Amino acid sequence: MWSQVKSLLTNKIFYLGLGGLIAVGALFLTLLDFVIMPAYTNYNEGVTVPDITQVALDEAQERLSSYGLRYEVAERRSNSAYPADYVIDQMPAAAEIVKPNRKVYLTVNTEANPTVQVPKVVDLSLRNARIQLENYGLRVGTISYESSRFKNVVLRQSVPAENVVPKGTMVDLAVSDGLGEKMVDIPNIKGLRLSEAQQKLQKVGLRIGEIRFQPSKEFDPNVIINYEPQKDQITEGETLKLIVSERFEVKEEDESGAVIDTSNVSSPEDNNN
Repeated sequence: MWSQVKSLLTNKIFYLGLGGLIAVGALFLTLLDFVIMPAYTNYNEGVTVPDITQVALDEAQERLSSYGLRYEVAERRSNSAYPADYVIDQMPAAAEIVKPNRKVYLTVNTEANPTVQVPKVVDLSLRNARIQLENYGLRVGTISYESSRFKNVVLRQSVPAENVVPKGTMVDLAVSDGLGEKMVDIPNIKGLRLSEAQQKLQKVGLRIGEIRFQPSKEFDPNVIINYEPQKDQITEGETLKLIVSERFEVKEEDESGAVIDTSNVSSPEDNNN
């Protein structure tokens, strides 16, 4: 047997046949790698998958079609951070190279457009108002500044508190600049009726505080006799104490000690007239 093996190894025909087999195998592998497999997999026609996350489903479909790709909604998931029918995820991922007409599997948001009740941020600091709005899923819009006593305090908000709006709504804020107090002139209200004085004070931004009634012979009832403080100017929003006239009544006691109201008793001179 060893002699037969030795004879085979020394035979030139054997080596020629073996070399032929190796050459044929190498040729087959070359054809497989460069001809057969590319033809089968469309290797030379690869498509780069576009990024279609965070866009509406309709827009995602249009993008995929323009790349020669198809899509399938593989999963629907609720996510309040996105509007309804927005693409949350995709597979294959963006930038991967795939065959033409490949199907891209999508995860789509089922959440309807969420709404939220607007919080009250008036009288809060700008920083706290911003945090409050963001916690509710709202955004701070335009910030305007107005002269007021305390700096960076919210004076007004464009969307009233307790209104129900979509998440992401922008709320404009009017904020105090802290540049100082606004002084206003106290109007002349002496001799005016109480209702007229109230209107005048409201027009200049002043408020009425305590009202003290005082009997007066000089003024008709409900007329401003005086006010406090006695100044030419005070800070806008401050209150005034008013002294208002009331009916003056003269009371006497008869011999029995009973109280007699003589304010409406006519004098003899009036009777003669």
